[in-house]
Amino acid sequence: MQLDAIDCRILSALQHNARLSNQDLADQVALSPSACLRRVRALESQGLIRGYHAQLDPALLGYELEAIVHVTLDRAREDWHEDFMNRIQQFEEIAAAYIVAGPSNYVLHVRCRNLAAFSGFIVERLNRIPGMRDICSYIVMRTLKDQRWEVPLDGK
Repeated sequence: MQLDAIDCRILSALQHNARLSNQDLADQVALSPSACLRRVRALESQGLIRGYHAQLDPALLGYELEAIVHVTLDRAREDWHEDFMNRIQQFEEIAAAYIVAGPSNYVLHVRCRNLAAFSGFIVERLNRIPGMRDICSYIVMRTLKDQRWEVPLDGK
């Protein structure tokens, strides 16, 4: 889909504040409310807007520990990748999972209530996945920047 400048302004405005009313969004992008709504619906139907969410504060909700976990699996088993993908879907501690190139197969973003819960997750659950070869954890001390939900639209 070819985006024009108005589409980019709509996307930029919504990714910074998805609670904008259609009227406020239309005012920001210099469209009539009906034209703005048509464009938003088109962006949604094209899959450019995948959803709307509230960004919660994990620490204030009792999830004090975040970690980045590198996982390497033994690839001797034929179904190693599919099995791992299916198993990690069951772990609520995993906030995000990525297939990566490099020395490990996967990078996981893990969120737990505390160090004891994290240790239990690693030792009792993640480490017991068949074919687990190596786990390397990096505990997040402080987040300096987190814009995973924002896509830079300046170049459009």
